[in-house]
Amino acid sequence: MSIFEYNGSAVVAMVGKNCFAIASDRRLGVQLQTIATDFQRISKIDDHLFIGLSGLAPDVQTLYQRLVFRHKLYQLREERDMKPESFASLVSAILYEKRFGPYLCQLVIAELGDDNKPFTCTMDSIAAKF
Repeated sequence: MSIFEYNGSAVVAMVGKNCFAIASDRRLGVQLQTIATDFQRISKIDDHLFIGLSGLAPDVQTLYQRLVFRHKLYQLREERDMKPESFASLVSAILYEKRFGPYLCQLVIAELGDDNKPFTCTMDSIAAKF
């Protein structure tokens, strides 16, 4: 069994004309045992930016907190919102710096850009973009 299957989850995103949808289950389990049915997997980073995290629950929560912190830090320094490609690069850098002891989670990024053009990106635990 893979460690990514320990808590079990699924996150998907799809793109339409000037829109996107991101969906996930809300079950938190330990293998076949259900612990909770209200676990947050999709999180809002910004008004137009959402991230879906699946995998080991403590790593999901830790990675989310780091991403929110780094995004707010960018907004304070630059005094503007982060572009979708920049956020994907930030996430990639955070994941890659932990490549020898990675966060055991996989993610989906979905965002509407300045011109309402949707952007989606997914990565594995060591920052390989798909």
